[in-house]
Amino acid sequence: MKRNDRPWALGLACLLLAAGCGDGKPSGPEQKQVVLFTSLDRIFSESVIEDWSQAEGIKVQYQTDTEAVKTVGLVNRIIERKDYPECDVYWNNELGQTMVLKAQGLLEPYVPKNAAEIPPKWKDPDGYWTGFAARARVILYNTELMKAEDAPKTLEDLADPKYKDKVIIAKPLFGTTYTHAAALFSVWGEEKAKAWFRKLKENGVAIAPGNAQARNMVADGERPICLTDTDDANGAFLKNRPVAMIYPDQEGMGTLVIPNSVCLIKNSPNPEGGKKLIEHLVSRELEARMAKSESAQFPLRPDVPPYSERFDPKTIKAMDVDWEAVAKQFPAVKDFIRSEMNW
Repeated sequence: MKRNDRPWALGLACLLLAAGCGDGKPSGPEQKQVVLFTSLDRIFSESVIEDWSQAEGIKVQYQTDTEAVKTVGLVNRIIERKDYPECDVYWNNELGQTMVLKAQGLLEPYVPKNAAEIPPKWKDPDGYWTGFAARARVILYNTELMKAEDAPKTLEDLADPKYKDKVIIAKPLFGTTYTHAAALFSVWGEEKAKAWFRKLKENGVAIAPGNAQARNMVADGERPICLTDTDDANGAFLKNRPVAMIYPDQEGMGTLVIPNSVCLIKNSPNPEGGKKLIEHLVSRELEARMAKSESAQFPLRPDVPPYSERFDPKTIKAMDVDWEAVAKQFPAVKDFIRSEMNW
């Protein structure tokens, strides 16, 4: 086989696998198989997928991202295989990279009936994506190493010399840390965001592989402060680790709140089966389940109870974000982090 024939052959093989028939399409109206890519941690997504699969009698083949390339890995795979799509639905644990797929014309619009109660700010007006069950970017600190009154209250505080060699962040090229960096490039402006990262580096910031590792380093007392997500913070609370959580910039720009998002892939093998799965993922029942799970996801429906008062989105000030503008900042963030920060 010639090298340039391989993408075509691989695409055909993926279609056959996903559809279970020779022409790459579902073999009948029952649509017995859906292919899902998800960036949500397997520990949280697996039971959701398997419960729906058993209830509907539809097999779900799903692929998750690794912590090291969270979100970016699967998005790149969708982009690389755009001419022979292998998945029907992408369940992203954030929104920025979903906007990248939309900008490249790789999504098929679909407006889920079950999403009617989700506020408009969390849905694409043309139906290209739907947001649900959010997390927030928070400061976590070790209560045995730092008093509450001494803990940083804003992102800019993290670059203060008094916190030199005390802060950890996940590598800002993947997952929610990458999205957070792009949001800062968008909200602060590129020059201010770059200056902040430079100050962090001068201040001796440590770089962890992911948010969970940053959380663990703080919980274990290796450093007193990190940036992480609310689900990772709750993991430490559940293990009674000596940590406390701060929503940053509550008197300023607010903290970044990042929803899960779900979308239908354009020209997917089984779009009708994919739509059924999307209806489940954006349902009130699932959002309530995710809110009460150990990941403590923020419900976007105002009347769905949160995990606890600590994780109630109605009690915090959220950053005002233009998600399309955030997506446009990813290339600039990547170039800066790699070329200047050398992270």
